[in-house]
Amino acid sequence: MVTRLCRINRLLLKAALLSEAALHHRLHMVAPKSADSRRQSATFMYLYALAVSGGAVAYMPFLTILLPLRATDISGNGALGMLAIAAFLGAIAASVANIGFGWASDKTGKRRPWICAGLAVSTALLLATAYAKSPAAMIAIIMLWQIGLNMMLAPLSAWAGDTIPDSQKGFLGGLLALAPGIGALSGAFVTMNDAFPSEQREIIIAVLVIAMVSPVLIFGRPISMPGLNTAPMEQSTDGEQSAVTRNAAVKMWIARLLIQIAEASLFAFLLLWFRSVDPDFGENNAANIFALVLGMAVFLALAAGRWSDRANRPILPLICGAAAASAGLIIMSVSSSLPVAIAGYVVFGLASSLFLALHSSQTLRVLPRPQTRGRDLGIFNLTNTVPSLIMPWLTLALVPAYGFGSLFLLLAVLALIACLLLATMPRQHGSGQAGLRA
Repeated sequence: MVTRLCRINRLLLKAALLSEAALHHRLHMVAPKSADSRRQSATFMYLYALAVSGGAVAYMPFLTILLPLRATDISGNGALGMLAIAAFLGAIAASVANIGFGWASDKTGKRRPWICAGLAVSTALLLATAYAKSPAAMIAIIMLWQIGLNMMLAPLSAWAGDTIPDSQKGFLGGLLALAPGIGALSGAFVTMNDAFPSEQREIIIAVLVIAMVSPVLIFGRPISMPGLNTAPMEQSTDGEQSAVTRNAAVKMWIARLLIQIAEASLFAFLLLWFRSVDPDFGENNAANIFALVLGMAVFLALAAGRWSDRANRPILPLICGAAAASAGLIIMSVSSSLPVAIAGYVVFGLASSLFLALHSSQTLRVLPRPQTRGRDLGIFNLTNTVPSLIMPWLTLALVPAYGFGSLFLLLAVLALIACLLLATMPRQHGSGQAGLRA
């Protein structure tokens, strides 16, 4: 009897030890998820969003307003050709620099020093543009400025992946929707009623950028979240999960590229299209509609981002945004009156702005390895430059022969493809953090 009791005790002890080991193993495997359950401080997130808006201020007013004015002063009637060359070579320099400095910040394991260096270099080169006296000198400075700017922007983008958990990425995306609007407002500010002499406008922009980016560098103290920087499923030897993650990343990349092609086309030819509907449509009317859409998009993105966080449905707002963008483009393609045309553009503008804002943050969920986050985001950012190379050829091939309606129908198909790609995203992908749920 005693022997039997001893045997039972040994069996119970062994079972308890096995249960404890199994529990320890489960906890070990979900460690990244528990780290992800922590919330980043609101102060850091607001400072980070302010810095990203500062990045938009760094390039939007200069590229859209100040550079064309400088090009006209330097080249006169040759300004268009100069701008085309500067845009093409600048886009190449920006793409290479974004990937390169993202990779460099990955290798060093530091983001803040690269952001500081990029801020200093880009603002200095921005001020140097005022002293360019020839097209060649201006183009050279623009290329160097793009390199310096992306020295700042690449690690700044990756910093969000290092610090913001999945449970707050929707809210982050809503905050990032502020950036385009603030960038556009800064352009209006420096050119408002000639309040600033032309030679001082770059100085004002540089001061604004420094004032917006510096706070996160000086006062930003993010809560440490080691789980965000641990390779997903690194305890598992199953390669299937990595394949799923890569597949999700590819779908996210293609979807953003397709929406960006539509966005670039509308950004470049919006005024011309409105005037094709109503010849009396003025420049100020287009600017007002554009500003209205950007303002409304901020509130929409914040609401959708918060909902996606609470419901743990990060991809659903992107699917809805792509579908609505396609619907808006279809309305634009068949519009024959100005009110219908404006309504179609408002639908497209709100949907595409929502999509792009939330996509920027949700992309961080699908990057294959945290250790190469900066480099991979640089590759994702090719979706910002490649459309500039594709869009003019689409427009020239379709609009002269078939009108703007044909272009918008093609863009609607591209947006619908983006919607379908995202709808096929896996409900769960093993990032070790919160899974993707469409």
